[in-house]
Amino acid sequence: MPSRPLPEFSNSVKLKYVKLGYQYLVNHILTFLLIPIMASVSLELIRIGPDELLSHLRSLRHLDTVHVLCSAFLVVFVLTLYFTSRPRPIYLLDYALFKPPFTCRVPFSTFLEHSRLLSNFNQKSVDFQMRILERSGLGEETCLPPANHYIPPSPTMDASRAEAQLVIFSVVDDVLKRTGIKPKDVDILIVNCSLFSPTPSLSAMVINKYKMRSNIRSFNLSGMGCSAGLISIDLARDLLQVHPNSNALVVSTEIITPNWYAGNQRSMLLPNCLFRMGGAAVLLSNRRRDARRAKYKLVHVVRTHKGADDKAYRCVYQEEDQDGLTGISLSKDLMAIAGDALKANITTIGPLVLPASEQLLFLFTLIGRKVFNPKWKPYIPDFKQAFEHFCIHAGGRAVIDELQKNLELSAEHVEASRMTLHRFGNTSSSSLWYELNYIESKGRMKKGDRVWQIAFGSGFKCNSAVWKCIRTIKTSVGGPWDDCINRYPVHIPEVVKL
Repeated sequence: MPSRPLPEFSNSVKLKYVKLGYQYLVNHILTFLLIPIMASVSLELIRIGPDELLSHLRSLRHLDTVHVLCSAFLVVFVLTLYFTSRPRPIYLLDYALFKPPFTCRVPFSTFLEHSRLLSNFNQKSVDFQMRILERSGLGEETCLPPANHYIPPSPTMDASRAEAQLVIFSVVDDVLKRTGIKPKDVDILIVNCSLFSPTPSLSAMVINKYKMRSNIRSFNLSGMGCSAGLISIDLARDLLQVHPNSNALVVSTEIITPNWYAGNQRSMLLPNCLFRMGGAAVLLSNRRRDARRAKYKLVHVVRTHKGADDKAYRCVYQEEDQDGLTGISLSKDLMAIAGDALKANITTIGPLVLPASEQLLFLFTLIGRKVFNPKWKPYIPDFKQAFEHFCIHAGGRAVIDELQKNLELSAEHVEASRMTLHRFGNTSSSSLWYELNYIESKGRMKKGDRVWQIAFGSGFKCNSAVWKCIRTIKTSVGGPWDDCINRYPVHIPEVVKL
């Protein structure tokens, strides 16, 4: 008789459910181990009976008083040491985002018309910018500051300060109103803006505007790129660990006015097409009583810096072109360098957040490649097991595409990033907060949900922050998505023909 072919196991067995069973078993291994132990203890208690148990308890009366006091002291000492040495929890009370006025809107047609009217751009530069916009993933409602609407643009110091005041004061006013915090009650102030660093600093400008206390701890971060928002969060966390009963106001923005590039070097024309107005203000606290009204709790911040490598250091570089015009040059190696930085970052954050099932699979694969066959495909941990929401820096379509592919994320997982890029453009360090607000505005943020924020910046840096939602958040009101959230998500074609 001819032998019957073996069944196709990949079809007959639901491998997805096999993996789910494996994950459940490994992630709850302690529970499964404790059940037989507890059952054995219960059976032993039943066997000896209540009389013998009472006799054992009476025998404890004969213990020496000194022994009892020493034991009690030891217990109190250990508990005191534990509570005093554990890190203070960091709560995110609320945050506010800048919504540019409608008059600052820059449709593609306006952007290209202005570019053609500027005498310093040759036709090749105009065509190049048009091709970038067609493939950028940006929409028709992104905004540039008023000074960039002039022909030619007017990147003066006064215009730059005016943009900074418009953005920063708007978000600070809003977050103080949302949280009920008075300016004089702010203990720590951190402002980050990468490319506009005037004297006095932007943090001093905020202190002057709101007449904050003379003993406020203020910091102004510049030159740290699009990941500076998470660097500010990390700095605030460290300060809140050493200053009890305090709060911290973090302001993240990028001032666009002085950074318009008016030359024809292609690597410097990309920021013109991608960067747009935006800003965020975040209020953090280490007071335990604030846990009741906070939105999120900070779980981890992981920072990766690849600046020791020359290519990584120069891949986002401010310099002058051959005509002496200053701009930000983006290297062709940017995506490869970003991939290396991401790999180093997730290697650090993985053990902190991944369940045991994913860590064991990664470990077994790593051992297999080292011992048996180096050609084995490396196992990419399933970060969807660790997080419900992903906020990937909306630096550009290529950045989001690359992370979606490398982390094997679904379209829904990167929806907030793509829609933020479409509606607001690359707002630099504040883009992560627009994405978080998108998730809230869609009513998707539930109590216990975990959020992974990933940002890239010049230097080259990849930074991550992990937040845990403390309470189910109702649909966000008064944010930048209010008037358009019902239109999203929208289909974004690969190429928009202009």
